[in-house]
Amino acid sequence: MKRVVITGAGTINALGHSVTSTFEAMREGRSGIGPLEFRDVDRLSIKIGGQVRGFEAEGRFNRQQMTLYDRFTQFTLTAAKEAIAQSGLEFHGELAAKAGVVLGTAGGGVSTWDDNYRSVYEDGKNRVHPFVVPKLMNNAAASHVSMEFNLKGPSFTVSTACASSNHAMAQAFQMIRTGMSPAMITGGSESMLCFGGVKAWEGLRVMSKDACRPFSANRNGMVQGEGAGIFVFEEYEHARARGAEILCEVLGYAMSSDAADIVMPSKQGAARAISGALQDAGLDPGQVAYINAHGTGTAANDKTECAAVADAFGPHADQLMMSSTKSMHGHLIGGTGAVELLACIMALKDGIVAPTIGYEEVDPECALDVVPNEAREVEVDYALSNAFAFGGLNAVLALGRAP
Repeated sequence: MKRVVITGAGTINALGHSVTSTFEAMREGRSGIGPLEFRDVDRLSIKIGGQVRGFEAEGRFNRQQMTLYDRFTQFTLTAAKEAIAQSGLEFHGELAAKAGVVLGTAGGGVSTWDDNYRSVYEDGKNRVHPFVVPKLMNNAAASHVSMEFNLKGPSFTVSTACASSNHAMAQAFQMIRTGMSPAMITGGSESMLCFGGVKAWEGLRVMSKDACRPFSANRNGMVQGEGAGIFVFEEYEHARARGAEILCEVLGYAMSSDAADIVMPSKQGAARAISGALQDAGLDPGQVAYINAHGTGTAANDKTECAAVADAFGPHADQLMMSSTKSMHGHLIGGTGAVELLACIMALKDGIVAPTIGYEEVDPECALDVVPNEAREVEVDYALSNAFAFGGLNAVLALGRAP
């Protein structure tokens, strides 16, 4: 099996338009959640979210591109450009033929759906733009990344609700580990913050009207975010041979299915994914210092995740640090695991563990060290990134410091 490292990272989210600005916000424990700004927000009962502000697509893409790029694709291309630039890779010849793209998204072009439903049903128009389908399809972002950067290897999209990005990154990791490709672009993106996207989520009664407070006893629901996190996964010897900077190593992963309930999480399913990731990475539970939690801020998710971690780690659970950065950037649904992987990179590379902000009251059912409210400087050798999705689909990644 080949070793796999990360040599490039890019992002745009509610905390910042780059990895540097996102790390700064995470270190400061700064919230990117605020009042939503889009058409008909006054008709919603949920009026807050982790919205990307100050993003001017017209200054980044030409008119022809704008007809093809939904907001989730725009975010993806922006983050991919940063990640690939940092990696220093140029894709041509044999590398281009074998390198590909695996991305995660849950909704794809939700803004495009929303705009065109309005056009047909509200405005009474009988025609839509001929590029509506290629603009809204879930694989649009992956396809445009492949075209923009000349990636001719395996390219596709994974859609598993809130675990989409972790599932996608696991697939990219496996392709490199087995020798199928020397490098893959991977991660995920989401942009559901429009009237129809938020209105649909309101129906589930799992959204907070004021703040995301993971693990706090007074938590009252999740807060949606938007954005993208994109990474260059590369075979270790390939990266070393060209003198690339290595951000961290991807050591293993595991996936599981609860096979129980479409929305309620299962402690057993999550614990199996956590234990499986440790086993695949060859790690003892006692070696892990930090977990980036799924930590949505809902009553059911947070207590179930803490119970799963306690089961998987046994006595060592009390020594772990586990924080949820959703408290700062919101829940990016299919893109959330990708943005949250940045917190693991920051912990492994810079020795800074991002906090769980908004933590106000101790919950006996979440009795772990959730790094409340302030970032922590501490050396981290190994970390996990959890993602547990509706449908009972779980994916956990294991990472280590750069070799």
